[in-house]
Amino acid sequence: MAYRDDIEKAAENLPWMKLDGCNILVTGATGLIGSCLVDMLMARKDRRYNVYACGRNRERAMKRFSAYADDKAFHFVPYDVMQPLQGDVNYQYIIHAASNASPNFFANSPVEVMKANFIGVSNLIDYGIEHGLQRFLYVSSGEVYGEGDGRVFEEDYSGYVNPMLPRSSYPSSKRASETLCAAYAAEYGVETVVVRPSHTYGPYFTEADNRVYAQFIRNVLNGEDIVMKSTGSQFRSWCYVVDCVSAMLYVMLKGKSGEAYNIADADSNISIRELAEMIAQIGGRKVIMQLPSDAEKAGYNMVTKSVFSTAKLESLGWKPMRSMRENMECTIMEESKR
Repeated sequence: MAYRDDIEKAAENLPWMKLDGCNILVTGATGLIGSCLVDMLMARKDRRYNVYACGRNRERAMKRFSAYADDKAFHFVPYDVMQPLQGDVNYQYIIHAASNASPNFFANSPVEVMKANFIGVSNLIDYGIEHGLQRFLYVSSGEVYGEGDGRVFEEDYSGYVNPMLPRSSYPSSKRASETLCAAYAAEYGVETVVVRPSHTYGPYFTEADNRVYAQFIRNVLNGEDIVMKSTGSQFRSWCYVVDCVSAMLYVMLKGKSGEAYNIADADSNISIRELAEMIAQIGGRKVIMQLPSDAEKAGYNMVTKSVFSTAKLESLGWKPMRSMRENMECTIMEESKR
């Protein structure tokens, strides 16, 4: 049970021939989801396409993707989605996974979070229209549902997000970006598909990632007890990053244009407290409580229940590989090697 084995096994039953001769652009390539996506694309032994990994930090990208340094199918593109994309490469597929997804960004840089999400979509699709774009995959977020009424979230549900909270910079701009994708599809005929990942976990998260699972794993790997900054009662859908990325590829290659698809593992619905206890048990530590600072509270997602329906995604033939416990053990093992 190892991350690389998972990468090679995932998405085996997809129509990969659709990508033959194509150039695939991946923004946010050094993030948790983006880097896993690059790994999965590069893992195909019979691939006949090029992968262009976008990121703002060349040094980080070269370290993360050192295994592909001599592979002619891999290309690094230094790029900030806030700027118009320059160049003359035709990208048949653009997967937009760049976004500040850590709570500290929501608390400290809400303006930048909003601008990057919305303007990034516009810049990339505008380039794609002029450069052979066949399909645009937007990586949105399950946070677009906001606070629900207790029901399981299906893709046509809108939930509630308070637009006057700076913390809403993330879900509000993700919502607006989804609408922008729909608008490009309606006005310019661009094929767009949207995915809404649930809370996603896995190895190779960045040093700046302060989402709860990353903090908990850092605790146990540092030989520390897990520090809970809330009661942990919030109930969430979760998904292993390899499963999440394979689901994204299912949507890109088999999904219906103009549609949104939830991504979650139906057997991985647990509370934050249960997550902490699972990671603590794997790492041989315990869970302790500590009051959060005002700055920490400002970035928190306070939605009480966020559970996703995955029927639409599963109708494409996708399914997760194994249990959350096994996936978390794999994640902690991989992180311990870094």
